[in-house]
Amino acid sequence: MDNLSHGRVIGIDVSRDWLDVHCLPDGHCCRVPNTPAGHAAVADLARDRDAVVCFESTGGQEWHLWALLETEGVAARQVPPAQVKAFAQSRGTRAKTDRIDAELIARFFAFRPEAGRSLPAEKLRLLRALTSKRAQLVEMRKRLLAQIRAHQNLGTAAMFEDVDTELKQRIDSLVKELEDRITRAIASDDRLSETAGVLRSIPGIGPVASTMLIAEMPEIGTITGEQAAALTGLAPVAHDSGTLRGKRAIAGGRHALRHVMFQAALVAAHHNASMKTFADRLRKAGKPHKVIITAVARKLVTIANALCKSRQKWTAAMA
Repeated sequence: MDNLSHGRVIGIDVSRDWLDVHCLPDGHCCRVPNTPAGHAAVADLARDRDAVVCFESTGGQEWHLWALLETEGVAARQVPPAQVKAFAQSRGTRAKTDRIDAELIARFFAFRPEAGRSLPAEKLRLLRALTSKRAQLVEMRKRLLAQIRAHQNLGTAAMFEDVDTELKQRIDSLVKELEDRITRAIASDDRLSETAGVLRSIPGIGPVASTMLIAEMPEIGTITGEQAAALTGLAPVAHDSGTLRGKRAIAGGRHALRHVMFQAALVAAHHNASMKTFADRLRKAGKPHKVIITAVARKLVTIANALCKSRQKWTAAMA
């Protein structure tokens, strides 16, 4: 990454059909299609300029480009959209076009290269796709159950009973199928299987939470506990000024993972001896329920990170 010291960065705004490119330091701009030919053109441009390519997370539209650049030996990093947006606000940038976004992405990465995320291994990308699809189906099932309850309250449930029953059975079947595929994907890789075993050994972290930690935070075990909490969006953010001491709040991070860790914290606060003691101490201190669960979730993440770093399983002595 020595080329970063010379400011050679290519920022790309990725859309479904196009890649808008902005090069630093000279400001060269161009637009290429979001196709294999366009990806190859970006790789050639990066090699010619000895530049690092950066782009925002766009829900998967950047994955083919990212994989091609990785294959071609071109350094490429994914940057968090929320941080790019904050960077734009700090510069007073209000206009928004694809070309402006590409320049902002390039300038943000030149300013904060450590914020870039490297391409996860292929098996991790597969695992992430599976967990994401499972989460979508679980959300669909949750909405369906809410609709069924609404029909029951209205007295119209019988009208849709056959349809709702069939839908729920189908969603249940698909969720089970995806869970089986997730299990096979982890079992097929010794390193992933070992990491899953370490995570599952922690009381409160079950199959879903362990898989989400692996898929959504591939950095686990290689970073500090503070960094792990921040990536999950569980690190408290201070709001202090002068003598004013505002309430700490959590923000940012990887939303899907944070949601799952909240669920794990609810379980751990009752069934993990050390977490239960920790939660009870906060409760006696008068802390609100949400603050307690957030603190337990943060502690779970830091413990999981530490155990993955040492490659040790949870033991009763840790309670």
